[in-house]
Amino acid sequence: MKITRISVYKTALPYIDGDYAWGAGNVINTAMSSVVTIETDASISGCGEFTPCGENYMIAHSEGVEALARILAPLLIGEDPRQVARIERLMDQVVQGHGYAKAPFDAACWDILGKSCDQPVWMMMGGKLTDGSPMYRVAPQRSAKETIAELERHRAAGYRQFQVKVGGDWAKDIERIRATVPLLKMGEKAMADANQGWRVDNAIRVACATKDLDYILEQPCKTYEECQQVRRVATQPMKLDECVTDIRMAQRIVKDRGAEICCLKISNLGGLSKARRVRDFLVENRIPIVAEDTWGGEITTSAVAHFAASTPEEYLINSTDLQNYNTRSTGIGGPTTCNGKLYATDISGLGVTPDYDSLGAPVAVYGEPA
Repeated sequence: MKITRISVYKTALPYIDGDYAWGAGNVINTAMSSVVTIETDASISGCGEFTPCGENYMIAHSEGVEALARILAPLLIGEDPRQVARIERLMDQVVQGHGYAKAPFDAACWDILGKSCDQPVWMMMGGKLTDGSPMYRVAPQRSAKETIAELERHRAAGYRQFQVKVGGDWAKDIERIRATVPLLKMGEKAMADANQGWRVDNAIRVACATKDLDYILEQPCKTYEECQQVRRVATQPMKLDECVTDIRMAQRIVKDRGAEICCLKISNLGGLSKARRVRDFLVENRIPIVAEDTWGGEITTSAVAHFAASTPEEYLINSTDLQNYNTRSTGIGGPTTCNGKLYATDISGLGVTPDYDSLGAPVAVYGEPA
């Protein structure tokens, strides 16, 4: 089997609830998705997606996939996409870093591998170890009253885990945490996610002012070292997110016992191939994970669902249904949700096909149809 054509699509994904405010002054209402499709001479195709949470999230940029495709696509044509390890190595040899741009190419190859074997991606990644991943839902930065109302709405929809966005005004963040966390019901969890937004001194102030509450403190500061300063003082379990970028950071966290939970964003780690290795290393060292991505539609959520399904249930804190955050789609089919859980399909590959009506015409095409 050989790759014959690679296409890149772009589409805007408006946030379903208007403005999405997070971290230190960040607000988006539309995310820009990049979808990669890979076609082969065996009439089997695959797809992958990358969508940043705004243009200033991490080092990612919505134009990165297009830029990488100009370099990478001509070299991938003629390669066997089922050889996912070879494709991963080739991408890393051609371009150092920029894993977020490589992620959709990697996912598309996993999609083709699964289809060629008539197996879902979760089977190719080791089997189904979680049948229905617990989901969390985000409550962006709003007033305490608005946040409480939003959590009630999400609870009524079946969610039992909630991520309250903080990281702006630390004094107001204390108010929001103290107003929302005590309202949790039996079996529910809350995360206060600063998205790197606080200075160390202010993060310590928040942790100390809320030390009597049971919640997870997520990525309070920008760097790993700063988060560890806070960790020495905080009594809350700490979840690291944006600073978990590769296997080396995972090794450092394990060595330091630097977090109780690690959030693994597939694109942040460079794709399913790398994310699986990081996940397996953390699980082997008894650190639970969150399976998710930076943003996205049905194609991204499909990759997340398969990644979550192949994670041991006792080490999977939660996942999320990114496809339900948008008013537009990137794919048709994909995972389903029920009673606060995300279910990967049993269809071969990722179980999703690109929604070409929503995606429109490709912005770039390389190669020829088989």
